[in-house]
Amino acid sequence: MAFNEHYYEVLDMLDGMFTHIFDNLTARFAPELGIVNAQFPFAPLQYLKPTLRLSFREGVAMLREAGIEMADLEDLNTAKERKLGELVKAKYHTDFYILDKFPSDVRPFYTMPDPHDPNYTNSYDIFLRGEEIMSGAQRIHDPELLTQRALKKGVRPETIKDYVDSFKYGASPHGGGGVGLERMCMLYLGLKNIRSASLWPRDPHRLTP
Repeated sequence: MAFNEHYYEVLDMLDGMFTHIFDNLTARFAPELGIVNAQFPFAPLQYLKPTLRLSFREGVAMLREAGIEMADLEDLNTAKERKLGELVKAKYHTDFYILDKFPSDVRPFYTMPDPHDPNYTNSYDIFLRGEEIMSGAQRIHDPELLTQRALKKGVRPETIKDYVDSFKYGASPHGGGGVGLERMCMLYLGLKNIRSASLWPRDPHRLTP
């Protein structure tokens, strides 16, 4: 989506979207949730309004305080994501939060740099019960900056010429994210396997039907 002043307008929209979903699942589908809970017990989701937002730096600091070794600009692996989810739950009493301002080194070339610190970016992940359900960012809309970032990341501009040229016609500042709905369903319901959240799951061992 396009925004006017700040990419947090995108985060505000995503925040409202997710809490709207959670509110309505509880209000409109309590009988269905009860049926699932009878077979696959899960704790009710705890979430805040507005949603908790932490900076990447704050997340790293929380992990270090818990005895986890981590460099300032190191990406989070699955184990650290889950540990951070536990720490956030204990401190803020929420299963749902946003981690903002990821390091530049762990994001693609088209992610907008943080204007105040080039080591970080205007990018975010959204977590549910300690696992990522959405990754997103403000995308670079300026063709010159896009070319500079591509070169810095080792991407040859001629291989993305059509992509870069598309922004020469003019583009609003914009951002967004990709959400995995089956992953969200699995984590909301506390399921142990994502296959349980998909009607026709696909994996390396199951391609049909």
